[in-house]
Amino acid sequence: MKKIVAMVILASVILTTAFAMTGCSDRVVLNVFNWGEYIDESLIDRFEDETGIKVNYKTYDTNETLLAKLEAGGVSYDVVFPSDYAISEMIKRDMLLPIDFGNIPNFIYIDGRFKNREYDPENKYSVPYFWGTIGILYNKNMVDDPVDSWSILWDEKYKGKILMKKDVRDAMGIALKLLGYSMNSTNDSELQEAKELLVSQKDLINGYYGDEIKDMIANGDAALGVTYSGDFMDLYWDESTDFSYIGYGVPREGTNLWFDAMVIPKVSKHKAEAEMFINFMLDPEIAFQNSNEVGYTSPNTEALRRIREESPEVFELPAYWPDDSIVELSEVYVDLGEYKTIYNQIWMEVRIE
Repeated sequence: MKKIVAMVILASVILTTAFAMTGCSDRVVLNVFNWGEYIDESLIDRFEDETGIKVNYKTYDTNETLLAKLEAGGVSYDVVFPSDYAISEMIKRDMLLPIDFGNIPNFIYIDGRFKNREYDPENKYSVPYFWGTIGILYNKNMVDDPVDSWSILWDEKYKGKILMKKDVRDAMGIALKLLGYSMNSTNDSELQEAKELLVSQKDLINGYYGDEIKDMIANGDAALGVTYSGDFMDLYWDESTDFSYIGYGVPREGTNLWFDAMVIPKVSKHKAEAEMFINFMLDPEIAFQNSNEVGYTSPNTEALRRIREESPEVFELPAYWPDDSIVELSEVYVDLGEYKTIYNQIWMEVRIE
């Protein structure tokens, strides 16, 4: 009898384990690849709880890193968050799946200004996520000059206290803009001038950085740093700490006006679930919480309405709502085509000289 009972228990354990293993294998795992510090990660937990879909969430630091990862293969990413020019390149290279907007009813909340942009003119492959500018984050306790020109990044007064973005388009774009050229220049002599300008800056800067720029400025480890508008807003929204000594300047020469969007790579194995995730992120409540948490400006009309009601003062901040005159002088990065290789070569030469 004991043997029979033991056999029954063993069989029960085997069946239970097999059932559990089957359940786990049937659970969809969505691979989401995003910029660092670019989502309220509690929303990932909420999405998992509401849908039963597991999210494998990873981050990258530049569009070039994202593209390299996709080119290398090995992981079937389902949702990624590239910037405008990278989306354009991905469309040209047939790297994206068209989105079924019938599965994304919350798309109605996206402001019309952010639809059908140059990088996706038919709005076939992308859903706007955040938008903003590139500017200069600075510590008011360490900077006593107006931060209204890119030229301050070449001021010897701040030698060793300047942080530059390690992104090739941002670094080259700033140099080109300061020289009076387009941030999308494909003129060889202009690019050479930009290279020389960046090389001349190397003795003045602390180094090239990514997401850590925000904290380095806030902690007083540096005086000036090139970064995204949302980094200032992230500090601004932080109610636990007084960051009134932090400023954000948008240079008068103009800057990069950028748009990041959610897209579905062609390697995705879970397109329907990817569209569920995108629709979830567009829910007005979710978009509002996400924008408040990470600091960036949302293209979601309902999220913006709530922010305007609760915090109308942020629309006076250049980091949140840039002045129209600056916007007119600013540029959206475009796909450089064959000149992408030339930019990368120049960037490598800048870094090693």
